[in-house]
Amino acid sequence: MNATVKSTNKQARMVSYPRLTAAPRAALLRPCGHRVAVFSPTLPQRMLRVQAQIQQQQVTEGKDEQRWDAQVTEGKVRSLSGSDIRQCLAEGWVLLDVRPPSEARKARIQGAVEVPLFLEDESVRLSSIIKRLSAFGMGGWWLGGTHMVPNPKFLEDVQAKVPKTARLLVGCQKGLRSLAACEQLSIAGYDKLAWVNGGFDSCKKGEVPTVGDVDIRYAGVGGLSEAIGWTEVQQEQNKGLGSVDGALKLVGLILVADLVLFAAEYVEAYMNGKL
Repeated sequence: MNATVKSTNKQARMVSYPRLTAAPRAALLRPCGHRVAVFSPTLPQRMLRVQAQIQQQQVTEGKDEQRWDAQVTEGKVRSLSGSDIRQCLAEGWVLLDVRPPSEARKARIQGAVEVPLFLEDESVRLSSIIKRLSAFGMGGWWLGGTHMVPNPKFLEDVQAKVPKTARLLVGCQKGLRSLAACEQLSIAGYDKLAWVNGGFDSCKKGEVPTVGDVDIRYAGVGGLSEAIGWTEVQQEQNKGLGSVDGALKLVGLILVADLVLFAAEYVEAYMNGKL
């Protein structure tokens, strides 16, 4: 009998079970007709492809930066600082603001021609959503900002607003996008180009003539750092954490976080039947 039991157990261990395969969604129904939740096997593959695209884009951007910097060393683009902006405008230079609308709205420049080089990615495609989440996780939650896509009408809009004989002073918030714009403008036939080295973030208050005399650096702050008054420009103007306004914001943020946590605990207790 012991031999029979051992033989039966051995056969049971050798039974091969069918592997789970991806079945058509319409076929995966419960007897009552409700659809069973199915995890799409293609989703991880698509996420990996998007991550690979992001990594490749970072490598490409590094090579692009070297090429953009060469424009300055070769003398094709003049490098200017914030203290030079008012003098250039007085001499007849046209200031081309290539910041995205979300930044330009915070601090508009008097008399500037606004044509964004990049626009916020508002697509609902999975790849775009993943890139926005990646941008948020890599600092967007703290500094603000989101994933951007090139403006396909950039050159068309610039040429419609600015003649090629004009002297163009190109600026953006950080300094990199404006240098990239200079490359496109040079290829398009604009041969009198200057660039704000370091972007508007490197400018002091009053160096850039803005509507309402707003400090141009405010256009570059956002996210949680702005909400609690952590940024340099807020600290300089006594609107940071050390000010009454900053302290109130911090207290308010803590209260909101506490309220969200309380609500989550309440929902969890309700779902578990403890209420």
